[in-house]
Amino acid sequence: MLGDAPLQAVIPAADLARARSFYTDTLGLKLTEETDEELVCDCGGTQFMIYHTPSGGQAAHTLASFKVADLDGEMSALRDRGITFEEYDFPGLKTVNGVAERDDLRAAWFKDSEGNILCLAQSVSQ
Repeated sequence: MLGDAPLQAVIPAADLARARSFYTDTLGLKLTEETDEELVCDCGGTQFMIYHTPSGGQAAHTLASFKVADLDGEMSALRDRGITFEEYDFPGLKTVNGVAERDDLRAAWFKDSEGNILCLAQSVSQ
């Protein structure tokens, strides 16, 4: 059944060339497949697809989350590459300098070249 099938996330992009540059050059991900309509990136042994659609970047929620061991280090490296982290102040979620914290998790969000929301998340050992 589906529990044994690999799951692949798909991320929409209005401009596939711009998205390719962002994911490979800015984020440093490995491109494993490319056609005129889609890209496939490898990220820590997991693959995800970026596909061309005019509605790319319209979701108002997180589309993908990178599980990282060093949130501060990853954020610093991405800031050096021009990434700006989002600031949120909602009931139950407030960021300070781009970071939301709770007992077991630290997280930060940023937008890709298409306006899609991506997350960096670090589990906190107790």
